Amino acid sequence: MPNKVDLIGLGLENKIKAEGPLAQRMRPETLEQFTGQEHILKRGKPLHTIIKADKLFSLIFYGPPGTGKTSLARIIAAVSKADFIQLNAVAAGVKDVRMVIEQAAENWSLHNTRTILFIDEIHRFNKAQQDVLLAAIEQGTIIFIGATTENPFFYLTGPLLSRNRLFVFEPLQSPDIAGLLKRALSDPERGLGQLKVKIDSEALNYLADKANGDARAALNALETAVISSEEHAGKIKVTVEAAAEAMQKRLLAYDRQGDSHYDMASALIKSIRGSDPDAALYWMARMIKGGEDPLFIARRLVISAAEDIGNADPQALPLAVAAAQAVQLIGLPEGKIPLAQAATYLAGAPKSNAAYLAINEALQFVEEEQNRPVPRHLKDSSYRGAERLGHGKGYRYPHDYPGHYVSQDYLPAAVAGKNFYRPTEQGGEKNIRYYLEKIQSETDSRHADRKDNPKKGQETDTNGDR
Repeated sequence: MPNKVDLIGLGLENKIKAEGPLAQRMRPETLEQFTGQEHILKRGKPLHTIIKADKLFSLIFYGPPGTGKTSLARIIAAVSKADFIQLNAVAAGVKDVRMVIEQAAENWSLHNTRTILFIDEIHRFNKAQQDVLLAAIEQGTIIFIGATTENPFFYLTGPLLSRNRLFVFEPLQSPDIAGLLKRALSDPERGLGQLKVKIDSEALNYLADKANGDARAALNALETAVISSEEHAGKIKVTVEAAAEAMQKRLLAYDRQGDSHYDMASALIKSIRGSDPDAALYWMARMIKGGEDPLFIARRLVISAAEDIGNADPQALPLAVAAAQAVQLIGLPEGKIPLAQAATYLAGAPKSNAAYLAINEALQFVEEEQNRPVPRHLKDSSYRGAERLGHGKGYRYPHDYPGHYVSQDYLPAAVAGKNFYRPTEQGGEKNIRYYLEKIQSETDSRHADRKDNPKKGQETDTNGDR
C-alpha cells in the first residue's frame, strides 16, 4: 500500500494534470507528441533509437527555456523500465543526491532495477556538488540526465561533461509553436477544447511569433488570452489585441551573464567588421533591450575601432572613445544615440586590421627572441652622466633634415629590417603606406650610393635628444 508521501505526490500530480498551468497540462507524453528538435530526435537518430530501445546512457540537455528538455526527460521516464527521480538543482543539495545514489545502488544490486536521476538546472550545482555524481555515473549506478539553459562548457566541470553525451536543443520555430497552440485549443481533456475557443489566425500567429521559440511562454499566454476574452454566441473569441495583451511584449532571450551576452557582442562586432550598419544596429538594439550595460557595448565599439578600422580611418577611434564618454556622462536612454552614431560610422568606415596584426606579431616576436639592448644612439641622454656614458651619441634628429626624415636604425642590429606593420590600400592607410614606401625607397637608394661610394652622403651626427 502506498505510504502517505506517495499519496500526497500522486494527488499533487493529478491536480497539476487537471488544474495546473496549460503548459504543464500539455506536456507531450510520447515521442510522437513531442514537437521540434528533429536534428536529434528524428527517427533513425541515435537519441531516438536509444529511447525507443530503452538502452539509455547518461545525457545532458542544453538549450533555451521552453524547448522541451524536461518534457523529453519525462517521456524517457515513461518509456523506460527504470525508476525515475527528478531533482531541481536550485533546491537539492549533496545530501539529496547521495540518498538517490544509495537507493539506486540498492535497487540495482538487489532488484535489478535501474534508476534515472534527472536534475533540472544542473548549472546551479557548484563543482563540489557536481563531483558527487561522477563515480555513480561512471559505474552506471545511476543513469543521469541533466538539463541546463547555460553553456555547459562554462558551467559544468570537465569530468562531468566527459561522462555524459551532450545534446543541444534549438528554439522552436513559429510553425511548431502554432501547432502546439492548435493542439491545446482542440484537446478537451488536457487543453482548452471544452471551452469552445475561436481564435483569429492573426492572434495565433502573433503568440507563436512573439514567444521567440519558447513553447511554455506561448501556451501560458494563450491560456491568459482565453481567460481574459469575452464569450460571444457560445464561443470565446480571442483577438490579436487580446493575444498582445496576454503576451505583453516579445520575450527577449538575453542573459547578461550567459551565452547571449557573448554571442550578441560577437555578432555586433562581426557586423561592424563586415560593413553592415543595419545588422550592427539590430544586434545593438537586442543588447540594449535585453538590459546589457551600455558601457560594455561602448567598450566593444572602441576595441572594434582600433582592431578592425585602425589607420584606414583615424577618426574612428576618437569617435568611439567619444561615444563611450558620452554614454558614461548621460546614460540610457539618450546614450543609445551616440552608440548608434559610433556603430554606424564604424560599420561604414574603410577597414584595416594591419595595426592589430602588427602588435600581435611584435608581441610574439619579442616573446620568442632574446632581450636586445637599446642601441646607444637611441638611449636617453637627458639625465646627468648620460653623455659620459655615450648615451644618445650618433643620434640624428629627423627635423634637422629635408622632409623631416633621415635614415638611421631604430631596431637592435640583430633584428634590423624586421617588418611588423604592413599598411593596406584601405582608406587613409594608403597615405601611410605611400609615405613609408617613399622613404624606404630613398633609404635603399642612399644605401646603394654609399656602397658604390663610401665617402658620399656622410653626415654629421647630432648628439643627444631633442
